[in-house]
Amino acid sequence: MTPPLTGGILAGGRGSRMGGIDKGLVTLHGKPLIAHVIEQLAPQVDTLLINANRNIAQYAAFGHPIVRDQLDGHQGPLAGFAALLDACKTDWLVTAPCDGPCLPPDLAARLWQARKTANADIAVAHDGQRLQPVHALLPRRLLPDLQDWLARGERKIALWYAQHHYVRADFSDCAEVFQNLNTPEERQAAEQAINPGFR
Repeated sequence: MTPPLTGGILAGGRGSRMGGIDKGLVTLHGKPLIAHVIEQLAPQVDTLLINANRNIAQYAAFGHPIVRDQLDGHQGPLAGFAALLDACKTDWLVTAPCDGPCLPPDLAARLWQARKTANADIAVAHDGQRLQPVHALLPRRLLPDLQDWLARGERKIALWYAQHHYVRADFSDCAEVFQNLNTPEERQAAEQAINPGFR
């Protein structure tokens, strides 16, 4: 059993490797990428927020509150974390990127169990080879610490995690789900795949 959870989808980036296109609105198999993420994350949480900095009306049409970065200029995922934690009404936030159309169906449950077992502050998904840093479970109580970190000009997510007791949650049995579509070529390959790797 998990406590009440807020889900936060990170859709506030520049999309520079996608040619500046807003990645959450790029379509895959007839639907925007963010629609795939919403379908999979929403059943795992009590409420859902979307972190976006442009195309606000299009994101709002998905029926969930939109949260903008409090820092100007697309400052990266930590800025998105801070905005989501500030808007969060629960003690815990589960995050996922808008450009990863597949999520483990038990992402939230596994992150929570890993955090609880280790008595850690933060849980971060690990695919068996590398950390998946934007698939994370974060406590709202760390918001002031994160805001201070950002105010000092720090932006590296791994360094912020290293300031706290965090645990790697093992997702090595489903590593393939952590596929991010960062470029037009990656999106095209996923579109043309006989088995698109999710569903």
